[in-house]
Amino acid sequence: MPAAPDDVVSDLPLAADFAPATVDDWRKLVDGVLKGAPFETLIAKTYDGLAIEPIYTRAKGAHAIASRAAGAPWQVMQRIDHPDAAQANAQALHDLDNGASGLTLVFADAIGARGFGLPPTAEAVAKALDGVCLDAGISIELEMGPQSRAIALCIADDIRTRGVDPAACDIRFGLDPLGACAASGSSPSPWSDIAPAVAETAKKLTAVGFHGPFLVADGRIIHDAGGSEAQELAFVLASLVAYLRALESAGIALDDARGMIYARLAADADQFLTLAKFRALRLLWARVEQACGLAPKPLFTAAETAWRMLTRRDPYVNMLRATIAAFSAGLGGADSLTVLPHTLALGLPDSFARRIARNTQLILIEESNLAKVADPAAGSGGIEALTRQLCDAAWTQFQDIEKAGGAFAALTQNLIQRDVAATRAAREAGVATRRDVLTGASEFPNLHERPAAVLDAATHAPEPCGDAKITFDALAPMRLAAAFEQLRNRSDDWLQTTGARPTIFLATLGAAADFTARATFARSFFETGGIEAIDPPSPLPVGETVALAAAFKASGAQLVCLCSSDQVYADQGAAAARTLHAAGACHIYLAGRPGKLEATLRSAGVQDFIFAGVDALAILNDAWRRLEQR
Repeated sequence: MPAAPDDVVSDLPLAADFAPATVDDWRKLVDGVLKGAPFETLIAKTYDGLAIEPIYTRAKGAHAIASRAAGAPWQVMQRIDHPDAAQANAQALHDLDNGASGLTLVFADAIGARGFGLPPTAEAVAKALDGVCLDAGISIELEMGPQSRAIALCIADDIRTRGVDPAACDIRFGLDPLGACAASGSSPSPWSDIAPAVAETAKKLTAVGFHGPFLVADGRIIHDAGGSEAQELAFVLASLVAYLRALESAGIALDDARGMIYARLAADADQFLTLAKFRALRLLWARVEQACGLAPKPLFTAAETAWRMLTRRDPYVNMLRATIAAFSAGLGGADSLTVLPHTLALGLPDSFARRIARNTQLILIEESNLAKVADPAAGSGGIEALTRQLCDAAWTQFQDIEKAGGAFAALTQNLIQRDVAATRAAREAGVATRRDVLTGASEFPNLHERPAAVLDAATHAPEPCGDAKITFDALAPMRLAAAFEQLRNRSDDWLQTTGARPTIFLATLGAAADFTARATFARSFFETGGIEAIDPPSPLPVGETVALAAAFKASGAQLVCLCSSDQVYADQGAAAARTLHAAGACHIYLAGRPGKLEATLRSAGVQDFIFAGVDALAILNDAWRRLEQR
């Protein structure tokens, strides 16, 4: 998202040798390349419908958005989620000895547990934190679900038992009844009962010396469920306001109450949107503070790399996604950051995966020095524009939630869930058509990859709330790659049963210059679904149908895909399709858009066409249906 120069910088002598560049000059060059195509084809749209222009001018008069202290690094948090408290303790001590500045204690019924987590017992907490010097500047964050809220008070008791001054501890207690309700689709009580109870817990913790924050507005619920950036921001803002009201109603002054709450956002591999989202939250919260008659103060904002972007296939690419996400959250002003290990979608991460997650942040901080500049995106035309658009879209949705009666009421009316479900469906369509690329899963698969190592630990499903009195739609988490991974799992099962994967024969017509591009596309297309592509043993003679039929039969494949250029399709495509059909091909595909040749090719036996933008999942699922019927 480059910014177009709008003046000549006087202290750069080299610039004086060139004529000033303007947007109009650039536009003329672009129009020449577009050759009559509308300029609007270069404008991208987010899932919130926000426009992303191809170029922006410098945002004059922009100011840095206040966030963490200037030049200060964010807290490097490490997940502690081993179900065995003794093993969790060993991991915690090792992480702290090797660069982590804080620990995130994840309990088994937490929103972000991902099938693992500490038992929600006082004994497990005491054992997991054994040897951890809580008054030595180590940050602790708690991720708790509806079954483990009492753990907050248990930890307080454990700290007092150790003789540690609560005021010297940096603990974010992470109470989030709204998030727990949204994730489970249920509530044991109306909000009129929940709000006083959670406020009372915060007051008890304050009374014994803890300074908080105690309640978190967690945007991961929306992000995990497939929601958009504006939807995530709106839910976080509505949750923050709900907690602020609850604390005020309990007799806590607004200025004190705002110090008792914080936010958590997901950071994903969309660099610009993630950066703008973190900046937008600061501005949105400042607007709420001003409406409350408070002078704005930076809101503590925690970040976690996104669950939904993790893939089980080619999981090492998750390292790259996490790096981009951490980079964006760090530049966006996150106060703390947790990087999910790259193998978390496969199981409980081992020491290698945990080390990579930790070192990803350390390299960004210590070697890339990303924390040295406060809000480095300030003044960037593109980022400033995205930040403003996100603020406007999120504020509108926040107002809709408020009109419905607040976050809890909006959940019980399924208002939030309906909007998120629509965005999720759009995302799933984007993945199915491979508009949204997941390297290793929906593009560039490796059918021969070795499985990554994970620890041997049983997964834990969250316990349902047996005393739920109010029910509504749950915001269920998703992973974008899941549908393609299911196809790969079918391929693995086929391999296990038959000793070989299902195959498709690539009928490459013409010279290499004619077929290479589309053969490469077809290979990636089918292998994302676990169907292995087979090339002819040698180049096929031009127009030699007998050799084509023999090569297909020798391959043992049931499916075939024609691969070549448009000109070769016009000359040989129909004849090749008839030959392959006669040779026993059960389904014939053609790589590329058929254009005016479609009727001719279909009459010759071509049944499907694969090209950029086609619903790959639909075609691959249909291919599997055909394979399994034979």
